[in-house]
Amino acid sequence: MRRLIQRGLMFGNLIRVESPALIERYNRALDGLTGLRTALPDFHIDISGYSPEVGDELGDHLYLNPNGCNRQFIILTTDQRTAPLLNAKFSTSRGILRQFINDNEAKLFALTAHDAVAGELQNSVYDVSTPAKLFDIRKITIEADTTQSHVANARALSDKIDQFQADPDAWFDDVLIAEMIGLAKQTGDVTKNPIDLDRATFTQGNFWTDHFGGLYVFRDVDHPFVVSMGEMPEGKMPVEDRISRAQPNRIATFLKENGLVESVIKARGVNGATILRQKMDFILVDAAAELDQDMGQMTARDLRQLAHRMGATLPKEFQALAALVRWAENGGKWPRITSKHPAYFYTLRAVPNHPDRDLVNQMLAELAPKDFRQLFICHKQAFYAAYATWAEVKKEYVAEFLHRDYMANKAGAREALFGGAEVSGKTPPPPPKKDDMIDLVGPWGAIRRR
Repeated sequence: MRRLIQRGLMFGNLIRVESPALIERYNRALDGLTGLRTALPDFHIDISGYSPEVGDELGDHLYLNPNGCNRQFIILTTDQRTAPLLNAKFSTSRGILRQFINDNEAKLFALTAHDAVAGELQNSVYDVSTPAKLFDIRKITIEADTTQSHVANARALSDKIDQFQADPDAWFDDVLIAEMIGLAKQTGDVTKNPIDLDRATFTQGNFWTDHFGGLYVFRDVDHPFVVSMGEMPEGKMPVEDRISRAQPNRIATFLKENGLVESVIKARGVNGATILRQKMDFILVDAAAELDQDMGQMTARDLRQLAHRMGATLPKEFQALAALVRWAENGGKWPRITSKHPAYFYTLRAVPNHPDRDLVNQMLAELAPKDFRQLFICHKQAFYAAYATWAEVKKEYVAEFLHRDYMANKAGAREALFGGAEVSGKTPPPPPKKDDMIDLVGPWGAIRRR
């Protein structure tokens, strides 16, 4: 992983903690949540306060995520909102934490000036020993406070102020006044500077979970379904259609029926042929590394020459995407690529304006793993696991490509590949013309409905 770390592709944007004051605040919060402390003189934390160095020290990388279903967090600075979430168990967790920090930025800034803020992403499920329990997770509520209970004290002071103002005899209640003065010494004037953190509640609709080998749960769609990336877990689930990764036709059917995907080659506002050419390069490098082929300096010219040398031995995915590119650039016969073809999922992307765009693109990345760029952008855990298995020559190519071509303009690359970041408020595209065969049947040909 050295190449990735050196190029900022792994553990990037983590927050360094080295100040003795911050370390002490972290330890107070860690002790309050887990009963543990760290003796490290410095370490890095992600958006949730998890530190890989502390995880190594404690021998437990789930020390802030017991049972993997109620993630705890420690906030030392609002700068954590730009950090990644490591060891994620649910696809929704980072977004919830980031929104919580954004919504409470001013209050968190004031609180973290003196103390750490600790809390938990709470739901009504405390273990996920069976897949059915995943479906009981609907609401995620964030409860947070400082280690010195500033928020709880502020709430108590606000309640006593209300009581004081409502009771005409409160001026004679020495106990109430003394309690208010005592709390005010800890919290300050909460009427002018409120520090009560919102009790935020988030809905978890469709999501990915790392549990049970990786499950994509689509329950808030017209035709609910679950896709398993590993072996289908045993046990009941309140969804009739459970699909294995080894059933691409069924996956394609549900993606199409629910209006979740579109063709890359015909996506409006993008150069689909350019995107497919890049995917072809990624597939070519993968095949050449497997066959121990000489790739020279891995320049565009070297890769073209390599493709010529490999000829008929080129992977099926490469040849199918090449046929699509030829059709787009030169016309001719439309290449029909069905869902049984290994290139099928490389031809798709999520519908840009759909609220589950990122989730769908994450699943497509797993279904088209030779597109390492999409895997890196959409599913870093799967990318790192795959990267560890690759030949050294492919590791070098991937690390250099991502550093040179993606990191230089991450927002632009995501816009070009997946469409705008906004999922609402955009004018919908015009309806397809009836004489446009691709808009009628898509790049995969007609898909038989269930």
